[in-house]
Amino acid sequence: MGPDVFKNNYWSYYELKHFKMKNIIIVVTVLYLRSLLMLMTICMYSQEPSLYTVKAVLILDNDGNRLLSKYYDTELYPSIKEQKNFEKSVFNKSHKADNEIAFLEGLTIVYKSSVDLFFYVVGSAQENELMLMMVLNCLFDTLSQILRKNVEKRYLLDNLDGVYLVVDEIIDGGIILESDPQQVIQKVNYRVDENPLSEQSVAQVLQSAKEQIKWSILK
Repeated sequence: MGPDVFKNNYWSYYELKHFKMKNIIIVVTVLYLRSLLMLMTICMYSQEPSLYTVKAVLILDNDGNRLLSKYYDTELYPSIKEQKNFEKSVFNKSHKADNEIAFLEGLTIVYKSSVDLFFYVVGSAQENELMLMMVLNCLFDTLSQILRKNVEKRYLLDNLDGVYLVVDEIIDGGIILESDPQQVIQKVNYRVDENPLSEQSVAQVLQSAKEQIKWSILK
């Protein structure tokens, strides 16, 4: 065997070793990036649970017009124009769909309809859908009892002051207070009748609710 054979074998071995090292570096880099991505994902979804579950509650008619809206996250849609645009997008996405859950603009939205009404409960993208659905069902079932199962626009408008009281008993500042319709009804009745000897106090509660309605419609 001549010297050229050894030389060729030497370079073949060197090139093979170099090729293996490059592959090892690539594999290690890929594994590192995958681990980093997994860590970021875990951090994103392992945030401490928040008491502020609900971002907004909406009731729209079958044309997408606002009948009731309460936004609990002031940074979500700070202006009325942004709120109206969001409500329009929500309605367009949901009013012809058969689903009960929608994902829009980084938010989780659960909803249901009745005759000419659409009810929405909005939470963050990471929010538990069952929690939001629990709030939605409580709201709907409570109103169904208050409206004597006539859950439609004209009856809701006739009792809109009571509807605001119901929402306030279920949610306060985005925190879920109650999920049992019977308990909500009892609390609403108590708030109205807590001082039956004073008609003025009853009027004040209803007037406060009517003020909310007036500003909601004007906006």
